[in-house]
Amino acid sequence: MTEMVFGATPVRAGDPILPRWWRTLDKWSLACVLGLFAIGLLLGLAASVPLAEKNNLPRFYYVERQAMFGGVALVVMLVISMMSPRQIRRIGVLGFLASFLLIAALPIIGTDFGKGATRWLSLGFVSIQPSEFLKPGFVAICAWFMASSQEVGGPPGKTYSFGVALIIVVLLALQPDFGQASLVLFSWLVMYFVAGAPMFLLLCVAGMAVMGGAFAYGASEHFARRINGFLSPEIDPRTQIGYATKAIQDGGFFGVGVGEGSVKWSLPDAHTDFIIAVAAEEYGTILVLAIIALYCTIVIRSLFRMLRERDPFARIAGTGLACAFGVQALINMGVAVRLLPAKGMTLPFVSYGGSSVIASGIALGMLLALTRSRPQGELAEILRRRG
Repeated sequence: MTEMVFGATPVRAGDPILPRWWRTLDKWSLACVLGLFAIGLLLGLAASVPLAEKNNLPRFYYVERQAMFGGVALVVMLVISMMSPRQIRRIGVLGFLASFLLIAALPIIGTDFGKGATRWLSLGFVSIQPSEFLKPGFVAICAWFMASSQEVGGPPGKTYSFGVALIIVVLLALQPDFGQASLVLFSWLVMYFVAGAPMFLLLCVAGMAVMGGAFAYGASEHFARRINGFLSPEIDPRTQIGYATKAIQDGGFFGVGVGEGSVKWSLPDAHTDFIIAVAAEEYGTILVLAIIALYCTIVIRSLFRMLRERDPFARIAGTGLACAFGVQALINMGVAVRLLPAKGMTLPFVSYGGSSVIASGIALGMLLALTRSRPQGELAEILRRRG
């Protein structure tokens, strides 16, 4: 408990890997991740039963699958969290290359499952959404480029990272998946800012993003329909946003009661994109605030730990991963309360979905690895050694 409050103890040479990992790990963030996963299973018990009955499956079919996917995700997260920054960089680059190839092949071998966007690769027994696995790898490779540009005689890594970001954003927009494209661009902007980019350049990129959105509005009926629905002063009660808004209003502060909610019978995506509406209706604002607090704890603690980090790659990548994780949660909940246009984005560790939860496990494993205490990388230790 003392370590959780005051920070991990210094690493001692010759320590076995497990004791060293446990001492240097951010245990509060790990506890928050486990809390989010437990809440996801709890909400899945309510939200996925109607879908299972509709598809003539056992009542807890989707809950059992989520538990299985979650178990894999937690194991992957813990294994990755034991790695060094150099190992994180390597697996991130390899993961990015594999995901990039799959995304590039989606127009040929992908499927849209009737949702109007070719985002999935169907293997029969399971489907994969490559863009979910792309995000942690994208952060790693861009952080590597940006960190290498800070070395004496280093390559123009920031330019390389911008080229990679531009290619990924275009590929995702062509699916179309503007939500993931926006998240990728945001992650790149945050990392570029941390790497020391001039504010003028960031404003130029933001302006390009606005112009790209205006072009997409005129060229994509799918995108325009969602923007028009968001800007409409009235909410159609028969739409997903209409159902979600009513559920949140009906839930009040303490909710209507466990299992007593009705939105799960109306929303086709109640167990995925709109899981927060189920939480608000059955458990009330109190559970929603608890979920927000868990996400905020992970992001804020990670960013504070990055302030002490002197390894450029670890600092840039850790900041990108933390911000991407937090903003994805913000987008999902913002859509449910109509603060943002509908984007089809899951709530990390809470929404149902194998790709989502396993990719979140990879990203959080990388974040936990990069935020582990490394006294040898802090400025105070460097000055002490030089003295």
